[in-house]
Amino acid sequence: QVQLVESGGGLVQAGGSLRLSCAASGRTSSTYAMGWFRQAPGKEREFVVAISMSGTKSYYADSVKGRFTASRDNAKNTVYLQMSSLKPEDTAVYYCAAGCSGVGCHDEDNYDYWGQGTQVTVSS
Repeated sequence: QVQLVESGGGLVQAGGSLRLSCAASGRTSSTYAMGWFRQAPGKEREFVVAISMSGTKSYYADSVKGRFTASRDNAKNTVYLQMSSLKPEDTAVYYCAAGCSGVGCHDEDNYDYWGQGTQVTVSS
């Protein structure tokens, strides 16, 4: 089993920045590619970014391209999401996910493990 714990969420004004962290523990060798998803109240959970095991390849949703940057530090078993130029539309609970084999990692159904989420609120 893999356990994921997100942190770094909070309240920020539009145009500001936040960095989310996701610490993995357990059988981290089974995490494969990792991803970030988000879910706003009353909306479906949506894909944000997927990052390869090595951290050299990332795939971003169009809505966050140029504003969000994913990275990972395998020595620390941690993946990060640096968010800048935040908009009110970015307000959501952000979830870290792990276990995608590398195919279809934009689809939440292809992940095996999920964190509990961290709230990001962007005020106007």
